[in-house]
Amino acid sequence: MTVCLHLPFFFVHTNCTVRYKLSFFPTVIFFAGLTPFFGHALAAGLSPSVEPKKRAEQVAPATKKDRPNPTGAPHRPSTAQDVRKVTSTDGASETIQVTASRHDLLGRAGTASEGSLTAREIQLRPVYRVGQILEAVPGLVVTSHSGEGKANQFLLRGFNLDHGTDLATFVDDMPVNGVSNAHGQGYTDLNFLIPEVLAGVDYTKGPFHADIGDFGVAGSDHMKLADDIPRQISLSAGTLGDYRAYIGGTTHFSNTGRWVNAFTLSHSDGPWRYPDNARSMRALSRYTYGSTKNGFDLTAMFYRGQWRATNDQPLDAYREGLIGRYGSLDPTDGGFSERYSLSAHYHLARDNWKWVTSAFAVHDRLTLWNNFTHYLDDPVNGDQQQQDETRTTVGGSSVYSRQDHVGLIQTETRVGVQGRYDFLYVDRRHTHQRITLPNCPSSLEATVPYLCNADTINLGAVGLFVQNTTHWLPWLRTVVGLREDYQGGTDNNLVDNSLTRKHQWLFQPKGSLVFGPWKKTEFYLSGGRGFHSNDFRSVSGSYASDEFTKGSVHVPLMTSAVSGEVGVRTTPFSHLHVQAAAFMIDFDSELSYDGDAGVTSPGPASRRQGVEFSAQYNPFTWLEFNTDLSFAKARYRAKNLSSYGIDGTYVTNAPSFVWSFGVMVDRGPWYGGLQVRWLGGYPLVEDNSLPSKGYQEVNMTLGYRFNKTIKLEASVFNVFNTRAYAAQYAYDYRLTPTAAIQSGATGHPLEPISARLAVTADF
Repeated sequence: MTVCLHLPFFFVHTNCTVRYKLSFFPTVIFFAGLTPFFGHALAAGLSPSVEPKKRAEQVAPATKKDRPNPTGAPHRPSTAQDVRKVTSTDGASETIQVTASRHDLLGRAGTASEGSLTAREIQLRPVYRVGQILEAVPGLVVTSHSGEGKANQFLLRGFNLDHGTDLATFVDDMPVNGVSNAHGQGYTDLNFLIPEVLAGVDYTKGPFHADIGDFGVAGSDHMKLADDIPRQISLSAGTLGDYRAYIGGTTHFSNTGRWVNAFTLSHSDGPWRYPDNARSMRALSRYTYGSTKNGFDLTAMFYRGQWRATNDQPLDAYREGLIGRYGSLDPTDGGFSERYSLSAHYHLARDNWKWVTSAFAVHDRLTLWNNFTHYLDDPVNGDQQQQDETRTTVGGSSVYSRQDHVGLIQTETRVGVQGRYDFLYVDRRHTHQRITLPNCPSSLEATVPYLCNADTINLGAVGLFVQNTTHWLPWLRTVVGLREDYQGGTDNNLVDNSLTRKHQWLFQPKGSLVFGPWKKTEFYLSGGRGFHSNDFRSVSGSYASDEFTKGSVHVPLMTSAVSGEVGVRTTPFSHLHVQAAAFMIDFDSELSYDGDAGVTSPGPASRRQGVEFSAQYNPFTWLEFNTDLSFAKARYRAKNLSSYGIDGTYVTNAPSFVWSFGVMVDRGPWYGGLQVRWLGGYPLVEDNSLPSKGYQEVNMTLGYRFNKTIKLEASVFNVFNTRAYAAQYAYDYRLTPTAAIQSGATGHPLEPISARLAVTADF
């Protein structure tokens, strides 16, 4: 049944453009999220192994399922803290919890730049929005150019990844990147995450890992869910109209089963002249049985959000006094998003082999209202566009890995298959204050009344890979991987009733040569081929955001890239871990953000060269200092730039410099974190005549545990009240119906200094 909901928490516009489907699944998840309150009573017939009050105190999430690293050796479980047992002078055994942000992969990593983040890093790191958890990945910046409900902006290795292009993101092995998304290829919306249930993040950089396919050229991140979380209730409130309520916990059964449930409600206004009024609900229910060797897990997740958005505004509008610093030329911009998913894993292992199979099903809906060019195309009604998407994605993977010895030579081999199939409907409409209009003045294609473009797309993707790690000598190992990807599908254009079929195969060799360890030092030489897929509509010609995509340039289903990396990983002295790498990436076609159309568009070939440095120092078990530094140079390398309408070689919005510095403390009742982030300048146009300065920001969190059950936490964001722009672009626009057409920079202001207070109680 489809109905229009008019609830105080989720208000729907009166024309009911967005509709909610009432279904049994979200209702079940909603009530499942409340089970920590009465989980013991519900599970009475299932014989819990211990009474809730007698259960050992749960201080942090823990997981028994870790994604193997590219060498085939499993990472350590991502618990909230490293735990070490030491013997005191009187002979008694004592457990010490070590504050550490990253696992030490010396002797196990396949590349110099990969890593694994601990859950403790996630807990202690001050973050303004949930997506910024990923800023713990060295060199990755997560920012925003719009409202709180929309996907974040990502920047890494000299890439402006827009909303997720070339950064493959997975949650519980479910791919998050949306192919042929209504707003941008690879759209990665992380607003459905509940931080309390995250058990760590494994990350890679570069196309050097055979188990990473689409969108993985710049990097990838695998967020792991916890199998066990403490029973907690938490309430928080902030100075920018942000409020959040959380409840979660684990029920244990005598058959080793664990049932994790979590539920949150949140609201945020921000500093904007027209408050975001972003409200959302999230729920998770996860059952785990057995272990990573023999067992299974089943996870259900639900998210729904709605918001108003203050998009990036023309700087001329600020200078001319049309709007204040936090104002908007179109206060009706905003969006709605809904997602629910089901994922599962099955594990089977013996002494020298392991088999892991996963499956998932995701359904999501998205509507965005954006007015980027204001009165450029329609001086009467304005240029607001409505982008709609309804998507169902099913897929999974099966990976077999084994370890063997041939004489003194040790090998690890992984063979796997991955696949997904997307059924989606996408459209675009011209709107005024969210009301659909009959004409489409900005469209380059033929349109029909009230519909600028609309497509039904079916797209399948399959990846086969094999990777072998051989330890030839105690100081020499090789990692060799082969991957073959297939993508194919159909695009049914509902405007002109045309049908397009396309398919493509892509072969990708990858590998690394690792020398060491010598005195806790390893050297790496890595190379490989990867790719990102393109929006199927740009491949079929169904929708073009610029003239060059209407036939002057061929757009393939998959655009390949080749990359090389040389680096080192070392522990020069006790408690100091250092990583450094130099890289180069050549892309056959650049995906870049088109501000006029509000989508990503394929562009000319590009090259990136850069260096990265990362260090982590733990002078004491309760203290850590960490820093990350990245330089990159991004340039177009195609000779026919004029056919793309480009008059320079600079890749727009590609940052040249990123630096971060952090401190994590956890001693006695006190704990907290400090994070400094500096995003360097970047060009807004191809000849670099209009650059952005980037921004610097300092965030901090300080917490105090009153006892074993109650703690208080205070966070301050943008401590020094930096006045800068979190994201900037440049394009044509018209500020008022009678104004002349202008071309210039736009910006989304960084939020001013703000504070947030949270109280958490275990039960």
